[in-house]
Amino acid sequence: MIDVTGKKALVTGGGTGIGRSIALKLAEAGADVVVHYGSNRTGAEEVVKEIEQMGRKALAVQADVLKSNEIEALLKETETFFSGKLDILVNNAGHLVQRSSIEEMSEELWHKIIDVNVTSTFLVTQKAIPLMKENGGKIVNMASLAAHNGGGPGAAAYAASKAAIFTLSKGLAKELSAYNINVNTVSPGFIDETPFHTVFNTEEGRKNSVKQIPLNRGGKPEDVAGAVLYLVSDVSRFLTGETIEINGGMFMR
Repeated sequence: MIDVTGKKALVTGGGTGIGRSIALKLAEAGADVVVHYGSNRTGAEEVVKEIEQMGRKALAVQADVLKSNEIEALLKETETFFSGKLDILVNNAGHLVQRSSIEEMSEELWHKIIDVNVTSTFLVTQKAIPLMKENGGKIVNMASLAAHNGGGPGAAAYAASKAAIFTLSKGLAKELSAYNINVNTVSPGFIDETPFHTVFNTEEGRKNSVKQIPLNRGGKPEDVAGAVLYLVSDVSRFLTGETIEINGGMFMR
């Protein structure tokens, strides 16, 4: 079993869906966790309670990950809670926002999608580096199968934002290697039972997605969480700038 006992982790968007599973998986493996949330306070506090029941420390912190001052406050609370240490950062926060064709998309919506998925990752990582550079650590960013195939209807902007995560992560992996910080990416495909697919998919769309998966099922949030745990552990210490595809064989390199 992978062990990260004593490690200090920050998971953005940790109150629901994949983020929730990641936060719980890290705690199960021994980490203390700051659970960031944007608006779902109840969800984040429930995750904190579950983590505390495991005997680990946890804290729910709200912040808009597009506002530098709020990110700075998030990292300050994290620093205080962890007594100045941060070993693991999981940039999970992100969203499709809205389906729209490029022809009909407003410039405002385009920028919102790019900001929610790319700018947020840049900003949180930038503000977290000072907490990690002295002792090293692990950063995991969240891409998507859409980055490879352009996504479903009306998801071109989302696909572009997630493709940017691949390149950003490689650049960060090179830049932060000087501080012994590994940077990798997970790229989920169709992950069932998440708010993303509940809001932006139909039952017919879900069935069609499953038909395209060689393993003949949708993924679970826990499938993504397991890959993240591997990437933040010492087992993957010689891995950086890489992506783990989690899609049941729907996309193969």
